[in-house]
Formats: sequence, C-alpha cells, structure tokens
Amino acid sequence: MYSVVVQHISKSYTVKKQTTPALKDISFSVKKGELFGIIGPDGAGKTSLFRILTTLLLAEEGTATVEGMNVVSDYKAIRKQVGYMPGRFSLYQDLTVKENLDFFATIFNTTVDENYDLIKDIYVQIEPFADRKAGKLSGGMKQKLALSCALIHRPTVLFLDEPTTGVDAVSRKEFWEMLKRLKEQGITILVSTPYMDEAEMCDRVALIQNGSILSIDTPQQIVASFAQTMLAVRSTNMLQLLNKVRDSSLVENAYPSGIYHHVILKKDATTGQLQQELQESAFAGLEIKKGQPTIEDCFMQLMRI
Repeated sequence: MYSVVVQHISKSYTVKKQTTPALKDISFSVKKGELFGIIGPDGAGKTSLFRILTTLLLAEEGTATVEGMNVVSDYKAIRKQVGYMPGRFSLYQDLTVKENLDFFATIFNTTVDENYDLIKDIYVQIEPFADRKAGKLSGGMKQKLALSCALIHRPTVLFLDEPTTGVDAVSRKEFWEMLKRLKEQGITILVSTPYMDEAEMCDRVALIQNGSILSIDTPQQIVASFAQTMLAVRSTNMLQLLNKVRDSSLVENAYPSGIYHHVILKKDATTGQLQQELQESAFAGLEIKKGQPTIEDCFMQLMRI
C-alpha cells in the first residue's frame, strides 16, 4: 500500500512574462510507514512539490494522491490527515510555546493532552520554555516546536520541508533521531533536504535537480550503482592540482570534497596513468588513493548525464 502517489506532475511559474519550470513530469510513490527523502539543492523544486502534495498549490499537469485522496478534489480531507512543517518558521512568534501548541490543537478539534503521547519525546525538550515567546527560541528549539505543532493532530503522513536548514549539527542529529522514533509509530514521513549526508537516514530517496528526478532508490543501491573509478587526490597546492586534473584527458570530472579532490576517471583511463601524469608535474605532498563514492558523488555524476 502507498501513502503518497505522484504521477507526471508538472508546475511552472511566470514572472514578468518569463516562464520557469519548477517541476517536470515528476512521478514516484511512497509506501506506508516509509521515511522517504527528497534530496536536492536550493531551487530544485522540493518546496513546490511539497506545497502541491499538501494542497497549497495546484499542479498544471499530472495527478497526486495522499492516503488515496486526490490533492485537488479531496483537499479538505487531506489537510485533516497530514502534518506539514514548511521550510521557513511559520508559527506565531508573539505567542508562547504553549500558546502555539494549544492553538494548533484547537484548529484540529483536539487537545494537547489527547495526543501528548505522540509528541512527548519532542516536547519535553522545550517544555521548560513553555512560557517563552516562539520568536525568542533558538533555531533548534523552533524546529522542535514546529514539529510538535505539525504532529499534535496525529497525522498519518508528515511532510517536512528542509527541517534542518540553519540549525547546528547536534540539533540535526537529534532531529533525525526523532524522525526514526516517529517512523516506528507507523507515520509515513516525506522530508526534503539539501544535505546529501542526510540521505543515508532515509529508507529511500529521490535525487532531484532543476525540477527533474535523477534517481529513486535506497541510498545503498544508489551508491552501489556508481560504476566509474573515483580517486581521492591532494597535495600542498590544492588549487593548482584541481586545475591540472580538470585539464587532463584522462579525467571526466573533478571537484573539491573535504580535504581531497574527488576525481572521476574516463572509462578507458587507469589510476596508474593519472598517477604518472601528476608525478611528472612534481606536485609537493602528492597523495592519490581510491575514493569511496557517496550520495553526493552519485548526484554529481547524475547531473552530467
């Protein structure tokens, strides 16, 4: 059974008579209870997709269903069934933590006490600040409050649009741990993020760029599908080294990655050939080793196809 089904969705925006496509023939399905990631950079179309699925925006082409309900004709029923946490903090900043939570519970004709078991693990972390205005919270605390408000009516599907953008590394880790606990309660979760490392936290991911899906699979299968030879290289002069490998006839692609440059060899090239070429250039402190592809490397390669 699928909680979310998207079929051939397209959407574009027109500004000053110039039309820009945001989504191009998007199709995918999300299983019940799955943690599904939409992974891509800013401007890839993630927010437009989530706004369509939460009935806040109309697609120009295609259809989509959430829990078997059409996002156009059944929008009222869907809004009662889903939780949505937008990318920007959108709660009432002049209301306190408790007032925000009570307000959203009232909208859905429920109470905080009735569904407290669902948000308890999250809310206990901000409960000491219950009387503080939402606008005065830190980024991580705002994130936890927004998630609590999105869950207070016990949704079956949860949409989280870039929930960890702008928060510290510790808060990011805590947030994903919270999502895993929510998944154990049977909630279907769709989360978008520009952080490639967060893809590994998902059951399956869709890599999206410029409104098109490049690949859909488990993170492990996407990495396993990386068929070309990738090397990690570095020297004392990293800029000169990057320019050199990019100019090499043996190299298909090269880009910085941490303390190394990742180098993708052409199919008929060998590690030995590149090593000899770089040694002839006498780079000081030259180090060449076999690289281990990541989701980010796969994304970079898919963008070139």
